[in-house]
Amino acid sequence: MRDSAVRDHHSASTGGREPGYRAPAGVPARTHARKQPDRVEPLRGHAVTPVLAVDLGKTGCRGSLRVDGEQAVLVEAEGAPGLANTGGVAAAARAVRTVIDRIAARTGDLTVSVGAAGAASAPDAARQLARELGEIEGVRQVAVTSDAVTAHAGALGGACGVVLAMGTGVVATAIDTAGNFTRVDGWGPLLGDEGSGGWIGLEGLRAVLRAHDGRGPVTELTGKVGERYRVSVDELPRYLGAQASPASVAARFAPTVAACAATDAVAAHITATAGQALARTVLTAIERAGLPRPVPYAIVGGLVGLGAALLDPLDTATAGAVERRTPFGDPIDGAALLALDPTTVFEPLLTRVSTPG
Repeated sequence: MRDSAVRDHHSASTGGREPGYRAPAGVPARTHARKQPDRVEPLRGHAVTPVLAVDLGKTGCRGSLRVDGEQAVLVEAEGAPGLANTGGVAAAARAVRTVIDRIAARTGDLTVSVGAAGAASAPDAARQLARELGEIEGVRQVAVTSDAVTAHAGALGGACGVVLAMGTGVVATAIDTAGNFTRVDGWGPLLGDEGSGGWIGLEGLRAVLRAHDGRGPVTELTGKVGERYRVSVDELPRYLGAQASPASVAARFAPTVAACAATDAVAAHITATAGQALARTVLTAIERAGLPRPVPYAIVGGLVGLGAALLDPLDTATAGAVERRTPFGDPIDGAALLALDPTTVFEPLLTRVSTPG
């Protein structure tokens, strides 16, 4: 069994635009002349090997069986709390085993490539997970890395660049040609994730309570609380506090805040502030990575769907510093891309385990 070391690095660069994306006034739309692939291509120079690409998050675990570079089966299972958490390795191993068990009729050797939440902050746990997965019958090779790494690789097709992943939480990652990796924010809802869906939702709910008390301006968001959560404003604190993941529940209010931004000054201020916070995260990643501008980058995650209310201030604040490109794929595509190729710039960030054939 062979286990490569995980090394932490600081990093940098790449980028496209989503279909229908509209640049804000005064910000030139940038294009990318190279043809964007419809899928992540099979790795060149490698024998065809069945690959199970896994996106292991805290709320769900998705596994994609790739044969000849094409998806044959997609399965989903419960997620895991994160490798850095107590019992995180055992929970992660159970989640991936569940995915493997649900893939019927797999034949021959199998390579398993996992992007796992918490791997960056717990490299020892990542190594342990790789070893445990390598002991599963039929598994011949294992690669484990952070879900932030697979998200970056998927978004930019394995190239260097900056990726802003924004959903319930938010993190910006950058990698340069030397494999130096930079991570900005992603500190969770209590200490970070500024501008994320959880942050926007919580700010909207706080504004509702301020208006309810008379401490803040009246906002049409107040009338939206019952529609979204089926509770009154007075019941909101108890309702949110009873949730296993308050930030995730609060994030459900983010689309409401964005939708109200066109007609409500409070909502507009929240989304504008969120966009500026996201821009600071991107610009900080660029500065720390020492990348020459404009830096190609991609945006991934559900928050892209909030539209101009969030994206306009983000793009205005990053204009001239970045070259935005359409994502090549998602984190599962990134895991598949990294599965068999040990020559990418991401290699120092992976733990690999091989078992005898």
